[in-house]
Amino acid sequence: MKNCNTKEQQISRGIRLVACVIALGLNFTVALPQAAHADDVTPPPVPADREESFVPPAVFQAAGPKIASIQSTVDQYRAALGDPNNGNQPGPLASGRREINWDGGGSADTSLGPTPFTVFLNSRGAQMTTPGTGFVQAPLDGLVATFGNPTYAGIFQPFSLLRLFSPIESRVTVVDFFLPGSNGSIPARTRGFGLVLTDVDQPEGSRKRLFGSTIVEYFDVQGKLLYRSFAPASPGDASLTFLGVVFDEPVIARVRIRTGDAQPGGNDARRRDIVMMDDFIYGEPVEIQ
Repeated sequence: MKNCNTKEQQISRGIRLVACVIALGLNFTVALPQAAHADDVTPPPVPADREESFVPPAVFQAAGPKIASIQSTVDQYRAALGDPNNGNQPGPLASGRREINWDGGGSADTSLGPTPFTVFLNSRGAQMTTPGTGFVQAPLDGLVATFGNPTYAGIFQPFSLLRLFSPIESRVTVVDFFLPGSNGSIPARTRGFGLVLTDVDQPEGSRKRLFGSTIVEYFDVQGKLLYRSFAPASPGDASLTFLGVVFDEPVIARVRIRTGDAQPGGNDARRRDIVMMDDFIYGEPVEIQ
């Protein structure tokens, strides 16, 4: 049977298809950050089929040059998650929250860890992974030594003394939750997760990008995006930022954090925002039924 389409029709159809692809490609490019990296995590689109019953979380955020700039917001967030701080107690527990401040009881040592990072997996139900080579917990001089950059002694500030936390050879950290005391054998979810960051310079909607430099994304047990938010920025070196969300129910199974728009090592500059992390604060992990 002969093809009913004429050669001219085929050519016309092909031209329209190419034009459509180009148009789509241009739209997609505009939606991406201008600073791209091999381990970049491009924010997925907000789900269009989200159920009408979905209740967005309460969002807590603050930024400023001093600890006092975010302290009251952090305290409000802790109150929203509830007391007590359950520390290293095994679960299941009916209430409270967990906190990781990376400080090892006031340690000034620099500690390097692999990925996955399981130091708090059994005790507090959180495991961290990265596309990079691992993680570091270090005071400011330890960050200088780890990343070979002396400027890091002056551009970061810890919220809870003395150490900060960062992936190595990456800017992406993924947090998965498990029932404390199960050593990672029982997956869990939480109703809220918040964190402290230092030296977030680039806000959402800055002139050089459509996206801010630091973004936190929250996913459910099926991997569906529940919520995402850019971290608020504060100009100048050694600023502090807090960002946290609380849902009505424990629905968060995974959190993905993109810190800065460049992985640590280079200088923090106008078009290169280097960001470190401090305290992780999250609701008591609940076993996934």
